[in-house]
Amino acid sequence: MKHVPIVVLDFGSQYTQIIARKLRESGVYSEIVPYSESIEDIKARTPKGIILSGGPASVYAKDSYHPDEAIFELGLPILGICYGMQLISQHFGGSVIPADHHEYGKAKLSFAKQSDIFRDTTDGQTVWMSHGDRVEKIPEGFEKIATSENSPYAAIADLDRLVYAFQSHPEVYHSQEGAKLLKNFAKYICGCESTWNMGSFAKEQIKKIQDQVGDKKVLCGVSGGVDSSVVATLLAEAIGTQVIPVFVDNGLLRANEREQVEAMFATRGVPLITVDASEQFLSKLAGVTDPETKRKIIGETFIQVFDEEAKKHDGIEFLAQGTLYTDVIESVSVKGPSKTIKSHHNVGGLPDWMTFDLIEPLREIFKDEVRLLGLELGLPKDMIGRHPFPGPGLAIRVMGDVNKPDLEILRRADTIMLDVLHATGLYDKTWQAFTVLLNVKSVGVMGDNRTYDNTVCVRIVEATDGMTATFAHIPHDILETISRRIINEVDGINRVVYDISSKPPATIEWE
Repeated sequence: MKHVPIVVLDFGSQYTQIIARKLRESGVYSEIVPYSESIEDIKARTPKGIILSGGPASVYAKDSYHPDEAIFELGLPILGICYGMQLISQHFGGSVIPADHHEYGKAKLSFAKQSDIFRDTTDGQTVWMSHGDRVEKIPEGFEKIATSENSPYAAIADLDRLVYAFQSHPEVYHSQEGAKLLKNFAKYICGCESTWNMGSFAKEQIKKIQDQVGDKKVLCGVSGGVDSSVVATLLAEAIGTQVIPVFVDNGLLRANEREQVEAMFATRGVPLITVDASEQFLSKLAGVTDPETKRKIIGETFIQVFDEEAKKHDGIEFLAQGTLYTDVIESVSVKGPSKTIKSHHNVGGLPDWMTFDLIEPLREIFKDEVRLLGLELGLPKDMIGRHPFPGPGLAIRVMGDVNKPDLEILRRADTIMLDVLHATGLYDKTWQAFTVLLNVKSVGVMGDNRTYDNTVCVRIVEATDGMTATFAHIPHDILETISRRIINEVDGINRVVYDISSKPPATIEWE
């Protein structure tokens, strides 16, 4: 098990993943483990510090989450965030009670005592609060180091034992200098150095792939998207011609996507095998309307197609996928008590009947880190800047039954929307943009004639890593252009709507 400078124990906060990402951005490698991780596994990671995340429970509730209390005997610096603060207070003999005034949203952090954790940050800085409980009495040996209007103990510390705690969430965007607070904990309290970056990660993964693969071959599924392109390039760097990239046309791609993918790999001199399995996918999806069932059918069919292709080559023992940290987090609660949001087609391992071993070099990094890794590997910026495209493709952007006529309508609408964004320079300023065929019909009027046609939803969001997102504030005249062109140029659509929900509570994709 490799050395992990900062270990984050996950107690179920929706923000836990952001803690790790913020630390990595500061050059300090961090991993998330379940709150229940054994003390032996924690010690095996040889951490320099431990962070206890927030969580939805109350520490005094019967079913609340508690870590192995031996973590407090390791002599390591510890930082508790929100629920983590309350755990620390409870463990060391303080008291936690329901707050008279719940504190949700922005607050001002006022320093009560200077501390290394506040180094080079501003007294009165804005922080983000999200809690219904509060520490009423701090434990012996602790002192108040910051307050807020509704939290007399907004931050506390035991300076001798190097145990710190925040009632606020320094990891979230709204905490003005929160990233610096986390970096200060890692650098000045734990003594970590900023040595982790995508260059070191690439070298580490290349060595790991070489050791794992030896003289065998790897089948690599590619889509032309950022993730699979980076995986294919990383494998080529590590094992050269031992990687066999395969592109599967599942019939669920955007307009001209197959041709674009083939051209992209050709310009890089990478031999690409294209398998047209569109009829195989579409026949299995016929009549299926449940989103989770769609995803599972697509995932299983991908595996079957790759298995059929692998049998045509000698020496293939591995299958490579572009699984990301966010895929894992949203699919399965492997990191702690966080709730499953949706399954991902490339998460959860391979079926028992398949003899491949999986290679997932991106499994522990976020989307923004994948882009940085791609640039480190020399991939062109226009490839790295492509918007994310889901593995199930357009199947989860057609509400209900997936069929060729609906897919063609959606492709045409999507192409128009993307054309307008490229023409106005907005494509590169947004995280993801797409259209959804709602299969909701409504009355319209065209040329004095009554119509009863379909509705398309335009979804454009801004994000950093896809864990959270806000809808993009696109100028109304541009939205009007998108709407007018779609209705005028795509038969079967008479209404266009714009999705103004953020994540959470919504997800980015509709299914």
